Amino acid sequence: MENNFIREIFYYKDYYLHFFDSLKPEVKKKFNWTLLLIATLERVPDKFFKHLTGTDGLYEIRVEVGSDIYRVFCFFDKGQLVVLANGFQKKTQKTPKSEIETAERLKKEYFNEKGK
Repeated sequence: MENNFIREIFYYKDYYLHFFDSLKPEVKKKFNWTLLLIATLERVPDKFFKHLTGTDGLYEIRVEVGSDIYRVFCFFDKGQLVVLANGFQKKTQKTPKSEIETAERLKKEYFNEKGK
């Protein structure tokens, strides 16, 4: 199977990789599959990739394995570059405010460092 990439995935520092390392193998497999969708599909279904309302350009990558729900926050840079930030296992209906604040801080940090 040949993949035609239309987006590049970038791991900001080791936030995503640290989260990814803590996951079970079946969850890692689903994240890798979902990242491939994001990198190759023109229109990624909301079920897997959705803009977070009330934020300035934050998106969440959404993965479900069985009854477990996981989220990774990300944002765009230079149009087609998707920058992955923090991830967490979702245990409540509402996304924890602290996780959104962390993602917003990481986004700001990323662009500040890039500007130097």
